[in-house]
Amino acid sequence: MSRSKRDFYHTGLAVSRSQIQQAINLLGPGDIWYVDYRNGNDSNGGQSWRDAFKTLTAAYNAATSNNNDVILIDGDSGVAETAMITWSKNRIHVIGCNGMLPIFGRGAGARITMGVTTDTDDVALLQVTGVRNTFTGLKFDSGNSLAQSLYCVMDGGEYTRWNNCEFYKSDKLTTDGVAEVVCNGDTSEYVHCCFGDTVNSRGSASAQRPNVLFSRETITGKVARDCVFYNCLFNHKAAHADANFMYGSGATDIERSLTIVNPIFTNAILAAGTIADAITFGGAQTQGNILLMNPVAVGAITAFAEASQNVFVQGPVPTAATTGIAVEVAA
Repeated sequence: MSRSKRDFYHTGLAVSRSQIQQAINLLGPGDIWYVDYRNGNDSNGGQSWRDAFKTLTAAYNAATSNNNDVILIDGDSGVAETAMITWSKNRIHVIGCNGMLPIFGRGAGARITMGVTTDTDDVALLQVTGVRNTFTGLKFDSGNSLAQSLYCVMDGGEYTRWNNCEFYKSDKLTTDGVAEVVCNGDTSEYVHCCFGDTVNSRGSASAQRPNVLFSRETITGKVARDCVFYNCLFNHKAAHADANFMYGSGATDIERSLTIVNPIFTNAILAAGTIADAITFGGAQTQGNILLMNPVAVGAITAFAEASQNVFVQGPVPTAATTGIAVEVAA
């Protein structure tokens, strides 16, 4: 069966441009904004590919809050941002145009990047505090060595949806308090997302250098509340046993619940350290429970979570913190 060159492919199925447009229309009646870093210009109008903006910042500034506007990003090249995007508007939907959507978010062609900046306010590449924003098929990549730049993405929004996204912070690999993502969101969901990498060694004695940081009010006034991670990859190359995939510094970092479904925790085969606990906090959580459903761990990882911190594992042996730790097949 012949397919038009206008077809898009998603998980092996051809989807026409008209069907893509119909899907976009379902998001709401808002405007559509276009970002093409290679060919665009921030002085353009931004409402067609031929008149596209160059940066996500320009598209965000043009978008209207609470209008369900859509921002499409060409996956042709990385979109280099020169300052942190402070995302306080509501109901804006950012979609990477990559052709085939990455199943676990890894390697999206539509990349938002940040190099070294000089503004001390650039604590992250992106900080979200708005309501019901969605991000789909994107890679967020920060290599900002500025002393104040501690994170790639900071999520302090309400009902934010991260779909098939990748988060990567390539510097400050042994600095305590640094992470790919700060999760201080209210009912945020991460679906088929990828955090970190297995190339760069992370962590050191008493420096967790997690993929996801939950410490309460890392974003002022924000806390992780009823958040969900579904079918996500967490990658590490631990330099020390104190390294973690998910970490919070206090006893009130989680409110009500944190649900982590089908996670895959990987510590690289070349890692120097054995991770003692994939998930740990500064104390037993007093305001919320953490549920790990069907977790799997690969590589040198001793346990899924530190004991007696209100972390529950649902698996073949629900009471065992090591349930799901992968075992090498013997002869």
